[in-house]
Amino acid sequence: MGNTIEIPHEQIVLAFVATCIEATARSLGVPYKEVYSRMKKLDMIEKYIYPNYETLHTESRENIVKDMIECMETWEGRK
Repeated sequence: MGNTIEIPHEQIVLAFVATCIEATARSLGVPYKEVYSRMKKLDMIEKYIYPNYETLHTESRENIVKDMIECMETWEGRK
């Protein structure tokens, strides 16, 4: 029988956050550092992605990216 590796929940959530940033950057055609900076400035990672992880991670990547862009633009006052 193979060995099972247990990954701590916090690491799984951090990997999800990284995926959100990278996929959003790819969709916008900008470097991931730009998206990370925008999200960090808005405190979006702590106040949106972490608290909504359980719901967000069940969505398709396309819906997640759409959500991330909409949230950033709304919080930045662009919408």
